[in-house]
Amino acid sequence: MDIFLAFLRRPFAASVLSLIGVLILYVIGGVELGKLAGAASWLNLAASLGIVAIPVGMLMIAGELDISIGAMIPAGSMATALISGHYEMPMIFGVLGALGIGVVVGLVNGILTIRTTVPSLIITLGTLVAMQGIILSASVLLTGAASVPLTAPDWAKSMFGSLIGPSHQVIIFWWLLFTAVLWFVVHQSRYGNWIFAMGGDHESARNAGIPVNRMTILLFVLSATSASFVGMCLAILNNSAQVSGGMNYIFNAIVSVVVGGTLLTGGFGSVIGIFFGTLTFAIVNQGIYFTDIDRNWSNLIIGVLLLVAVAMNESFRKLALSAVSGKGGKSKQNAAQGAATGQSAR
Repeated sequence: MDIFLAFLRRPFAASVLSLIGVLILYVIGGVELGKLAGAASWLNLAASLGIVAIPVGMLMIAGELDISIGAMIPAGSMATALISGHYEMPMIFGVLGALGIGVVVGLVNGILTIRTTVPSLIITLGTLVAMQGIILSASVLLTGAASVPLTAPDWAKSMFGSLIGPSHQVIIFWWLLFTAVLWFVVHQSRYGNWIFAMGGDHESARNAGIPVNRMTILLFVLSATSASFVGMCLAILNNSAQVSGGMNYIFNAIVSVVVGGTLLTGGFGSVIGIFFGTLTFAIVNQGIYFTDIDRNWSNLIIGVLLLVAVAMNESFRKLALSAVSGKGGKSKQNAAQGAATGQSAR
């Protein structure tokens, strides 16, 4: 019982329970778990979505939100295709162009957030719409079309857009690497402590000596650049770029983050939770094809998952913070706070 209660106090508890619940539902629906585990469709979706969702989750833990990712994915794709496809420049310039546009938009989002009192949701909504207009206008003006072909060299195909086996995309390895690196940053370094403190209260974090403005800008840059990186990988994989696409990533990423145990109010969440939340979303979205359940029910399952996850996240956070209630001791209280944020008390 004590082990189970300790598990429930962790930020990723809701995501693990959600994943188990979905798998049980699918078994009831007639799916063979071995067949589902070997499928590439849900894993490819989880990989591209996960690279975007983790930075979005880190921003949410810090008390901010970035929805401009919906435009940054096609922006990364079009930047790569225009530079290395239409203008036939070396592929390295296309890669740098895609990442560079992510850095620029991230800087704009971050600077406007710290310099104004406008909520980051509204700021990133503005950059979302602006980037959509820029992408479409640039594509039509420079190429006369809304689609740009791209032929990537072998090294770029191997690194960013190849298939491993018959259907698994190489981006899966980037997702796993990305998750490992950001897990270390968030849960094993002082920067993670800073992010959780910012989500608790910006002014208190600033008074404690945390560089809130600099961290906010860096998180927005990471979010936008990660999205443009995914767009670049998709362009290289598909040998073309489209001005549309990417809007679904806004909803999908936020759902994955919330199902993963992150609170919309900030200060609570984990990278591992977002990882499992992304897996859960992808399995619901694609795994339903392996069941006898009507495909139209997938959105209902996702909606129910979201509502249940929100309720569980708040309950588990309160459970973590009240774990030592009435027992006294400052060190015990610090341990409870550490459990609530998914970090060790330091």
